[in-house]
Amino acid sequence: MSLPRFVDSHVHYYDMQHPELVYSHWGPDVVHPTLGTRVRTLGERNFLAEDFIDLTRPFNVAKAVHVQAAIGSPDPVAETAWLQEAADRTGFPHGIIAAADLSSADAEATLQRHCRYANMRGVRDFEVADRLDDPATLRGFALLEEMGLIASMNVTWEHMARVRSIAERHPELQLVVDHTGSPRGRTREYIADWRRGMATAAGAGNVWCKLSGLGMTDHEWSTDSIRPFIEYCIETFGIERCFFGTNWPVDSLFSSYEAVVAAYAEITAGLSEGDRTALHAGNAERLYRI
Repeated sequence: MSLPRFVDSHVHYYDMQHPELVYSHWGPDVVHPTLGTRVRTLGERNFLAEDFIDLTRPFNVAKAVHVQAAIGSPDPVAETAWLQEAADRTGFPHGIIAAADLSSADAEATLQRHCRYANMRGVRDFEVADRLDDPATLRGFALLEEMGLIASMNVTWEHMARVRSIAERHPELQLVVDHTGSPRGRTREYIADWRRGMATAAGAGNVWCKLSGLGMTDHEWSTDSIRPFIEYCIETFGIERCFFGTNWPVDSLFSSYEAVVAAYAEITAGLSEGDRTALHAGNAERLYRI
């Protein structure tokens, strides 16, 4: 099967020896709630822009968006500076979703410093799901709207009503539900809750769905096992607000890059050429301005 031109909207690069960057979630003692101890292997090697380019060369990958990978660094802007250097050197990544604590008193200054870098496009506050009702965090979302930055949301179905509320309060802010809403269960009851949550979020026209990360919650995944989640999101958000990402190299714990992009291609094979192009590349290019 020939693979469509692909913009990978969710990648992570990291240098475990970088003196200013900390990757605490990939440490030797970490037990991740969905990845278990296997996540520790990610920290045993670096994954640089050059590694991503070499890996993806056979798979028609045209562009990539990097989403915050460092956690615990003294200065989150150090990651953006490092990524911009990589982009200037290699062409990748084309967009940067940076780390920031939206509840911090220094949030505005941090965002302004991030925005000194040409490829900066938005923020993922990794702990934001627990603070969606916090007034300080809500002020942070207002800052993102004022500055024209994207909010990348690490949330599950339980949070979607609050995501929608934030989206409706800030109609010029573009919010992205990462990893297909992270459907962690596979029981009939859980899937019904997930579907309701995603439909709630989709009710705000400025909420997008990133179709990615399904291997994290389905370690034995197949094209058929992820198809219902992808098809439901496309049906619910519409073609125009969905796009694909791989969550690489985190999902390398459960798959090959080729298998992921081939599954996406197979799932969308029955769509029109225009719709496939939008899902695999065009929507991400439009949202992230790349």
